[in-house]
Amino acid sequence: MAYQFLLYTHILSAVASIGPFFVLLALIKKMRVAEADAQQAYIHVFSSSVRLVKHAGHVLVASGVLLILNGPWSWKTSWVVMTIIVMFSSIFFLARAFSPTLKGFNEPGANKQALVDKLHRSVWIYIFLLMLMLWFMTMKPNLW
Repeated sequence: MAYQFLLYTHILSAVASIGPFFVLLALIKKMRVAEADAQQAYIHVFSSSVRLVKHAGHVLVASGVLLILNGPWSWKTSWVVMTIIVMFSSIFFLARAFSPTLKGFNEPGANKQALVDKLHRSVWIYIFLLMLMLWFMTMKPNLW
């Protein structure tokens, strides 16, 4: 029963880590044409979403560690190793991709369209990294 609860928690946190980014794609479209006040509100929603994803990621990592410790897989299993590699890449990417770009909107003379384009590209890259981790965790490929 405890293992199933951990698995449920892990899946729920994966959904909470991925889901907001699909909503942010729609928000980015609105940011392209928004006036300054509305754009600030969108930036706040974007920042809050990234913060939610970070916290969901903490639960995701903790539940993943507990699943490996209590499950049939070793830390040396290929899909576990690859998931960890992609996870560290995504953590590094998340730290560098969004906050500095969002802060750029407050700089005088900032090219807001370029910043929106960068956010759009970053969201897709992050979605790709998360989907890659999800693929490793669900398909469990034996790579070596």
